[in-house]
Amino acid sequence: MAEGKLRLEDLLDSSMSASVDEGRINNVAIIGAGIMGQGIAQTVAGMGLEVTVLEINNEKLETAKAQLTESIDREIKRWAMTKSDKKSIFSRIRWETDNNTIKDCEIIIEAVQEDFDLKVKVFQELDKIINPDAIFVSNTSTLSLTKISESISRSTNVIGMHFLNPVPKIPMVELVKSLHTSNETVSKAKEFAARIGKTPVEVYEYPGFITTRAIVPLINEAMHMLLEGIATAKDIDTALKLGYNFQYGPLEMADAMGLDEVLTWMETLWKTLGEPRYRPNPMIRKFVRERRLGKKTGEGIFKYDEHGNKIN
Repeated sequence: MAEGKLRLEDLLDSSMSASVDEGRINNVAIIGAGIMGQGIAQTVAGMGLEVTVLEINNEKLETAKAQLTESIDREIKRWAMTKSDKKSIFSRIRWETDNNTIKDCEIIIEAVQEDFDLKVKVFQELDKIINPDAIFVSNTSTLSLTKISESISRSTNVIGMHFLNPVPKIPMVELVKSLHTSNETVSKAKEFAARIGKTPVEVYEYPGFITTRAIVPLINEAMHMLLEGIATAKDIDTALKLGYNFQYGPLEMADAMGLDEVLTWMETLWKTLGEPRYRPNPMIRKFVRERRLGKKTGEGIFKYDEHGNKIN
């Protein structure tokens, strides 16, 4: 550049070199297209990163696309998002069933069911083909990251990122370190969390971490009060929302999380820690047996319309 003069080419070169950072995560794979997988995909794509969502068949992918479309459309109707936002998000999401389509991704986020054997199977299959520097992330709520990481060849690259539902609206994520997680992996996970608009909270591995361990007894106690006839579900939630400035009541949260998921958390913590506060209330077992799983099935503790809005 001539001294004292600024050329357009110099500005463009500077801009391009600043935007290209080989050390940053730009391609993200999400394993599992359920409610959590959809929420993580929306969040990541909404922040400008490329996302590949992997499922076992096209039927599940089509269901996921339809559910995510409906969810974003509701936000558009509420003026919380625009049609342009929706178009931008979907343009960055690929929907795939072939494992080989994600082999070059820098971070793999597992968001399958809370089943230890299933999570291990997913990681072991992908460990064979994913690039060796990639980070493996589990979205587990209660399972041991150390045991999961020991099932593959790159235990130092495994970390937990426990997102909360609804993912696009919760500004926090728990970063869960196993006994083998390297400092480099933690640093990369922190940077990634910041890039997608989440405040990372570091947690050492322990059953339930912070959020699940704290919320499960509250939900359980609220269900005991409901079972004992102390108050209606609506009034229990109202008392806690207004009394303690909660955004959502515990029973409403349980429905949003999925009562089958909540029951799994309770059973895992009860089995692992052996404390009575985690022993599942009989009512939640009844709801799950009857497939009244909350918002996702249209009925749980409360009833919901076709758009997921609670019916009073």
